[in-house]
Amino acid sequence: MATLVLSAAGTIFGGPIGGAIGALIGRQIDASIVGGRKIEGPRLKELAVQTSSYGSALPMHFGTVRASGTVIWATELIEHKEKSGGGKGRPSVTNYSYTVSFAVAVASRPIAGIGRIWADGNLLRGDAGDLKVGGTLRIHSGHGDQAADPLLAQAEGADKSPAYRNVAYVVFEDLELADYGNRLPSLTLEIIADDGSISLAAVVSSLLPGAATGNLTQSTLSGFSVDQGAAADVLATLSDITPLTCSVVDEQLSFGLAEIFVDEALLELPVPTAGGETAEDARADGWSRRRDALPGARQCAVRYYDIARDYQPGLQRSLGRSGPGDVTMIELPAAMAAGEARELANKAAQRFTLARDTMRYRIAEIDQRFGPGAIVRTPITEGVWRIDQWEWQSDGVMLDLSAVQASLPATPVTDAGRSNHAADLLTTPTRITAFELPWDGQGDGASPMLRVAATAQTAGWTGAALYTERADASTISLGSTGRRRAIAGVAISALPGASPLLVDTVGEVEIELASSDFSLDNATWAQLVQGANMAVLGDELIQFARADFIGGSAWRLSGLLRGRGGTEHATAGHIAGEGFALIDDSLIALDVTLVSDVKTSTIVAIGLGDATPATSPIGNPGLTLRPLAPVHGRASRGSDGALTLEWVRRSRGSWTWLDEVDVPLNESAELWEVTFGATDTPARYWQLTEPRLTIPAVTAAELAALGSGLTFTVRQVGRQSRSLPLRIAMPA
Repeated sequence: MATLVLSAAGTIFGGPIGGAIGALIGRQIDASIVGGRKIEGPRLKELAVQTSSYGSALPMHFGTVRASGTVIWATELIEHKEKSGGGKGRPSVTNYSYTVSFAVAVASRPIAGIGRIWADGNLLRGDAGDLKVGGTLRIHSGHGDQAADPLLAQAEGADKSPAYRNVAYVVFEDLELADYGNRLPSLTLEIIADDGSISLAAVVSSLLPGAATGNLTQSTLSGFSVDQGAAADVLATLSDITPLTCSVVDEQLSFGLAEIFVDEALLELPVPTAGGETAEDARADGWSRRRDALPGARQCAVRYYDIARDYQPGLQRSLGRSGPGDVTMIELPAAMAAGEARELANKAAQRFTLARDTMRYRIAEIDQRFGPGAIVRTPITEGVWRIDQWEWQSDGVMLDLSAVQASLPATPVTDAGRSNHAADLLTTPTRITAFELPWDGQGDGASPMLRVAATAQTAGWTGAALYTERADASTISLGSTGRRRAIAGVAISALPGASPLLVDTVGEVEIELASSDFSLDNATWAQLVQGANMAVLGDELIQFARADFIGGSAWRLSGLLRGRGGTEHATAGHIAGEGFALIDDSLIALDVTLVSDVKTSTIVAIGLGDATPATSPIGNPGLTLRPLAPVHGRASRGSDGALTLEWVRRSRGSWTWLDEVDVPLNESAELWEVTFGATDTPARYWQLTEPRLTIPAVTAAELAALGSGLTFTVRQVGRQSRSLPLRIAMPA
């Protein structure tokens, strides 16, 4: 008599698999051994932190999963310092930052690549492969011919650095740690072990090379991890996904799915025959049937890694009746969608919560088609049956059959639950516009007000380091921009010229903002008087009452106040492509003591997404300290032929007329410079301490004789510069 016992081990090993493996390796499996064995197969866990313990096992990953790794090499923290400030009595500031280089092993079989990476739960590497902080990432796929990483080879020596062949690992070089408390963060990685989903056949073949996998290719998983347990333990876990069958044919293991497929042609057993070696088997009809009592479990639940929730553990329960009884929990270290998990829970409920229906069935001939795992019909009963085991007897073959449940209807739509995903925004290049603003009336007004509008296309921009590049090509650090983006862009149309003395209700300009998520607001006239919607456009400061969205990131500005802050000289000459920046608290104030020459210096920004530095000259150089040009100039001739020039002064920083008296001078002394003739080579020159000049008749006649078309030029002389000119024509 030859006997192949499968069902005894199946109670623990997840069906007939364990018994088949035991028979293959020649172990004697009996009740005492099976009853005392403790299985530790792969299990679902919370997303664990990475380890660096010597001897830690490396998992095998299939499909796409999220898992931590094991640190296998690391440097000490490297300190970097950068000094800024310290000019003209100002204290210097030294900023310290830290980086580290390290390697993390992620899998014990080759992988196709690495997707996203999380550090302390925050996104470190996006879906596009971009790092959210400074540093370099290299991925080693774990094939048998991979070379040693160049950084490890340099640090350890080319002849001592291991290549870690057949181990997939990643190397971070000079990873910036400021966002992680200047310590090595705990990483979890989206490991793309295989392109696309993985079949159970591929998993079984990796565990048991040479085994036949049959129709296991028809069952696939998005991801699966094996981190502990022997092959039998892993196969038992896979049987929780779908029941597996196993048989030994010509000393080769053969696996299959214990499921019914729509297109599968089922075998039919021959008519049972009487006989047998025991009184129980020697029945005249050759078969017996038994239905067990209902089990204690009422429902099944599956815990899994939910793809829709960034692989966080999820749980789906089966359909079932409420009432007393346990919930059978299946811990499944597989990545899948909520609907897939719900379907598995429902199928498991069929197996675990319904009464077990078995049959002993005797046939008179040996037929390899009717081996363990075969799905068959019988001529004496309805339904479909699976052969769990067979026993060759002296005059026939005794089969143990179990009923295969009918397919369930389609699972109702289920929900994975709400998840707050880490924003995955690309780090886009930096765009800057540097300019000088007029004095706002605060402080002594003796220092230039230098501002930088730093921005980028997306909110994934993490800021940039600022430098000033001097005429001699030397650079000095100006600090950093921070992560807040300024609302800035460029003009896509040319703003027509207009008078700064009137509201420009006709002119309008179209602006392309740097990002489509920027917006501009309308303002009332009362708000404009309070300084709302102030912006720099080229060299002119404007205010706008209306901002109309055109589409994309384009806006149309109208209802304009022109030449604000003493920039009336720039109301003409606008061109498409000139810079635009909204003046608000998102602008970065520069330390003027570090910028040696505003006119010749260039502002440079270098951020994480910048292949080349962003640069900008300083617009409107000298605007803060330059006195305002006088206005209302007039020339009159007296009865005696004498010439009188008069004008009205304006004052820096005095933008509102609050008390109806003369505005303060805001200069060290009142001083005027008046010339007549060509700008470069004037014929006459005067210096005055009041806004009035009287020219005697004789001198006036001499000036008139110099030629027609010549004008007087009036400038206010401030503490550090002269104003733009006011021109007064010679009266007739």
